[in-house]
Amino acid sequence: MTTFTGTWSLARLIVRRDRLIMPLWILVLGILPASYASAIAGLYDTASERQEYFESIQNNPAELGMLGPIYNSSLGSLTSWRAGMLLAITGLASILTIIRHTRAEEEAGRRELVGAAAIGRQAGLAAAMLVTTIANLLLGLLCAVGLLGQDLPATGAFALGLSMTAIGIFFAAIGALSAQLTETASGARGIAIAFLGGAYLLRAAGDAGGKDAQGWLNALPWFSPLGWAQRIRPFAQERWPLLILLCAMAALVFIQAQRITAQRDLGAGLLPPKLGPANASPSLRTPLALAWRLHRGALAAWAAGFAIFGGVLGGAADSIAKQLEENDNVSEIVEKLGGTGALSDTFLALLMGLLALAASGYAVAAASRLRAEETSGRLEPLLATATGRRSWLGSHLTFALIGPTVILTAAGISGGLAYGLAQNDVGHELPRVVTGAWVQLPAVWVLTGITVALFGIVPRYLPVAWGALAGFVLLGQIGSTLELSQWVLDVSPFTHIPKIPGGDFSAAPLLWLSAIAGALILIGAGSFRRRDLTS
Repeated sequence: MTTFTGTWSLARLIVRRDRLIMPLWILVLGILPASYASAIAGLYDTASERQEYFESIQNNPAELGMLGPIYNSSLGSLTSWRAGMLLAITGLASILTIIRHTRAEEEAGRRELVGAAAIGRQAGLAAAMLVTTIANLLLGLLCAVGLLGQDLPATGAFALGLSMTAIGIFFAAIGALSAQLTETASGARGIAIAFLGGAYLLRAAGDAGGKDAQGWLNALPWFSPLGWAQRIRPFAQERWPLLILLCAMAALVFIQAQRITAQRDLGAGLLPPKLGPANASPSLRTPLALAWRLHRGALAAWAAGFAIFGGVLGGAADSIAKQLEENDNVSEIVEKLGGTGALSDTFLALLMGLLALAASGYAVAAASRLRAEETSGRLEPLLATATGRRSWLGSHLTFALIGPTVILTAAGISGGLAYGLAQNDVGHELPRVVTGAWVQLPAVWVLTGITVALFGIVPRYLPVAWGALAGFVLLGQIGSTLELSQWVLDVSPFTHIPKIPGGDFSAAPLLWLSAIAGALILIGAGSFRRRDLTS
């Protein structure tokens, strides 16, 4: 038996376990570039309009920082620039996938159980990397085929698809290495996501200077793998050596991860764990305090990220609105999505809607912690104490409901302050933008309710909640482009949210969405109290 014995068997097991969630992120990330191309072609249907759009982007540091550099006014180059954020999202999906099937398996004790069979020491990590690599290859292929369907040049289409594949594989390798450093999956995710965030900030700081960036600022993106991926330049005299560089770096990082796997003890990490006190402090002796301890790190990171993102886009809202006003087609689309007020208001309403979709990811993840505690075996001894199921469930639900409120409030405050300062009217603009963030909460809570209902009734199908979120994202992003019927768009709770600021406020949809969320939570809680614990 070799150290890689059983790799294929474990790979098949991973595919079976991720048969719902993996196809979803492949599909969503793979088809979005084609939808961007279709939308841009419809909105800027002449070369002169695309040239004006290109020039306006070049003069907007916020857009360059958020999405990356743009190289020419062709439809392909505009599409590649618009898909810049997808590179970071692909990296995040790869990180979460590989850590879920490596360090999380060790932490839960399943890796030790599997290791009792004829499974090599390095087979688990190899299988996880193999499946994640194949998933990224399929994603890149789907992206390229979709762009070819939009009559874009094949060279650029495959360059963009392969850049998404390469960045996904690179961050999968980063996730594999992070999984060797700590004893917990949350610690590994924290390290890998911090690396991804640092790479994004380096790229954004350098690219925000645009074509006029000089000196050390111009060099910053070259210290970021995301910067390398975007400098492959799809549809703009492609630089294929950068693709090879990304793949080579991914291979080196993964080889190092495999070396560490072969040398360390099962369940151990290179970084020594911090020793805690023998007895819990009084502040940790309640279910709510324990839940706070488990959720606080993720909540703080999400809130900080939303505050930064909201501040950047809030400060740029006015300039972006002026850019959009130059194209009647774009103005009409934005008004449909964001309301009927001033275009800067409709942009802010649209921004809050997008942030609410992202906040739903936190809501689903926080509610999914219920299942993680159950399958890890930590819940059973906790319930053997005086802690009841109702109080334990309620403690985690507190963060699944209040957490999105905190992070959207952070985005609303930072966005409102930045926009208010730009307008020299903070007192007027701040409450309007914060209200625009708050009205999104009932739709976010519906996702929390779906997750809790699945946890209570059919816990093994909890990943369906991520599928629901992916479906709502697709309906919001490409539903109008595909000219879907209104009843199809109405499936998403986010369709019913008032467009604030910029539109008319109506309390009715907020009330019945909150009622739906509450009913789903009650159904899930009642079902959980009656069912047996499962692993």
